Amino acid sequence: MVLRDTFARPLRNLRLSVTDRCNLRCEYCMPEDDYVWLPREDVLHFEETSALVDVFLSLGVDKVRLTGGEPLLRRDVPALVRMLSAKQGLKDLALTTNGVLLADQIDALKAAGLGRITVSLDTLRPDRFRTLTRFDQLEAVHAGIASAHRVYGTLKLDTVVIRGVNDDELVDLIEYGRTVNGEVRFIEYMDVGGASRWSPDRVVSRREMLEVLTRRYGPIAPIVPGTNVSSAPAKQFSLSDGTVFGIIASTTEPFCRSCDRSRLTADGMWYLCLYATRGLDLRAPLRQGASVDALKDLVSGGWAARDDRGAEARLALGPQRAFVPVQDLLRKDPHLEMHTRGG
Repeated sequence: MVLRDTFARPLRNLRLSVTDRCNLRCEYCMPEDDYVWLPREDVLHFEETSALVDVFLSLGVDKVRLTGGEPLLRRDVPALVRMLSAKQGLKDLALTTNGVLLADQIDALKAAGLGRITVSLDTLRPDRFRTLTRFDQLEAVHAGIASAHRVYGTLKLDTVVIRGVNDDELVDLIEYGRTVNGEVRFIEYMDVGGASRWSPDRVVSRREMLEVLTRRYGPIAPIVPGTNVSSAPAKQFSLSDGTVFGIIASTTEPFCRSCDRSRLTADGMWYLCLYATRGLDLRAPLRQGASVDALKDLVSGGWAARDDRGAEARLALGPQRAFVPVQDLLRKDPHLEMHTRGG
């Protein structure tokens, strides 16, 4: 029996953060100089993570994506991949990375059973990369992407589009994606995380992106998704030559009504929505010896009561919306940060 929430959305897709640390400081995610990190003793051991994944799989989850922070900063991530990839009922195991450390780990990840790779790439220009991330690591990212192409043959490239920053690179990124057999997914700039420098005038909408690409490539056709698949955040489109790209329009055209995602932080807090300000602590009962059935009851009860439609609620607030209005709250609860709960 499929577990559904109050809007009949199934529990299908788990985003699993393995660390809140990152080796870049992207302006839309981690723009500040310092952060409050999760206490190391609170971070789940791989065996604990695996046990919680078993609970989720037993309740209908069949897709898991490893995230961060930057997941490849966590020591021996391939060991966790090996544990997860062997599990019955898991149909899709993927990982999202900034690519900096990917070239050195790609073969071990593949051998351990990782199914897919997504690399975040917001610009092709070294000067912009340094400005956006505060690190000179674009060459390492390109090496990571090349290694993913070598090992997997294909990958996805995620680009957060910000007006006045990189919105003039849409065509360049499509062309780059072709060279590495990468499906580019353009993401509207989202007001997630109280430390972000989001403002409505910096959002480039899906409509605007399509207008830019249509001027360059001609007619663009939407791709109708198949049935019986987990809801994907990106709407896919095809150019006349068959090149496929996606746009995630969470800001201007939210997909809350079909969202089947939840997020487990590295320290075992379960969030039912990217915009949620409170989560359900699964670490404490796990470490206190709760039975599998007790953990299943916690998760199933939480999902059955889920009524989150965070992005739609943000859109309804108009241009005055702010994820966390008081910066001090972020220091009191680092879970409110994007890099902690995983995008």
